[in-house]
Amino acid sequence: MAMGSSLRRAIAVLLVVAVSVAVATARSGGGGAVDTVGDSCNAIRDFVEVGFCEAALRSSPGAATADRHGHLLIAADLAAARGTSARDAVAELARGERDAAARDGLEACGILYGASVPALQFMRSYAAERSWEAARSLLWLSGQAGMGCAAALGSPPAAAPAKMDKDNGDFNRLTTMATALLNSVTSS
Repeated sequence: MAMGSSLRRAIAVLLVVAVSVAVATARSGGGGAVDTVGDSCNAIRDFVEVGFCEAALRSSPGAATADRHGHLLIAADLAAARGTSARDAVAELARGERDAAARDGLEACGILYGASVPALQFMRSYAAERSWEAARSLLWLSGQAGMGCAAALGSPPAAAPAKMDKDNGDFNRLTTMATALLNSVTSS
């Protein structure tokens, strides 16, 4: 028995609507998609401001689809990049500093960042392998540069305070974020 033309038209319309809904749902991430970045940042809200955490993670490609372990790796990468930038900036400031005490403080910052950045990179590698004990063993060293640099500078030279305060603050927040995410991943 042949279908009537109105029945075929109705089936075609239903098929087009179903495909359109499926495409729209896929493009929007699905109706019940979980915001993994928001979830990770809310899990560590006692340690890091949620807005800072979300902005930092969302600045990295792939964060929207990563799980908390992925966010830990991203946070470690971001902290290492900020630490490298701070280390380079402090080295340049030290080269141009004429005051011996200020130069000593800047060089101390360079030494601290020179130790913290590799520690972060090793911690990240161990976390990627899910070698939690090895990753945790580096936490104390990975975050020392931000606070230690601020203390070493004491009253920094006029050109350095704003730049180094921002770099040290960002480094502190990013290493705290990586630490909190590591603790969150290993406690669940």
